[in-house]
Amino acid sequence: MMDALDEATRLIVDARLRPVIGSTFQPTGFANLGAAEFQRPGQPPSLLVESVQSLANHFEAAGFDDASKQPIALLAEIPWIDVRADDGTHLTSSREEPHRLAAAYIRNAEIDGVGGMPWTAGRLQLKAGRPLDWRAIYAAIFELDPLCLIHGVFFSDKGFHGNPKVRRALSAVVEAHDVVPVVSGGLKRDDVQFKSSEGQGAEEGYGFVPFGRTEYTANEIVFSASIDLAQLRGYGLDSSATRLLTLLAVWELRSLLDGPLRLRTACDLELESLDVRRPDGFSLPSRADLEEAIVANGVTFDEPGARVATWPAPKVR
Repeated sequence: MMDALDEATRLIVDARLRPVIGSTFQPTGFANLGAAEFQRPGQPPSLLVESVQSLANHFEAAGFDDASKQPIALLAEIPWIDVRADDGTHLTSSREEPHRLAAAYIRNAEIDGVGGMPWTAGRLQLKAGRPLDWRAIYAAIFELDPLCLIHGVFFSDKGFHGNPKVRRALSAVVEAHDVVPVVSGGLKRDDVQFKSSEGQGAEEGYGFVPFGRTEYTANEIVFSASIDLAQLRGYGLDSSATRLLTLLAVWELRSLLDGPLRLRTACDLELESLDVRRPDGFSLPSRADLEEAIVANGVTFDEPGARVATWPAPKVR
């Protein structure tokens, strides 16, 4: 099933999407920028529908149950850092934080009776005055949270010697081409008070408030994803560990494409067609086949499942 990826440098997938309802969709927006329109040379206007960083969050969410704040059963034995308050309440984790293992809530927590930063630096074998031992760093990250080797992690704080950085191995983006804005609007009604008064205006949530909105329609909406297989092999892990990372990355990709692609309130998309661009002749396995292969992979971890970090760490006098 996956042997075709053993020598390939990339798995690249292109998919065509379409709105579930009607023909308009709401794009991603950025503070002080709005929608990210762009122009390809000699082509009609295009639009960024979902960014690389946002899709990384969607990929990670496939393996994490937000209701229970736990990984799904398939990933239960894979290591991760569970950040809790002093009373044991779950706060966040290496699966939820944007900076994953390098998150402030981990480096400023207490793990195994040690501050999170020195604890993590020790596991990564970071030593002042010594070059970074990348093979040891990759092996340590694999034992702490392997998904960081898929989605990237940057130990940027000055307390981490050399500031090791692992780039994303799984990246994706959704773009729309030949787009046209659709301008519409609405009215927030107030049938209790037809006229606003002092202290009871629109700012306080009273009165009739008209609003405008801009959505888009497009000739095509394209999802493109790449898994850097050469990067995964370049970590220098054993074949079983490398295969597990590959399976997990492909599983996340397949899970996202199989699931409901409701990216935001008015951006509900569905899969129209799927094409594997590279390697030639490869077909994306089913989610069930990938899950069976993950279970059968046989990788064992020194400390499987959750490792608890307590935040804030008790102050040392």
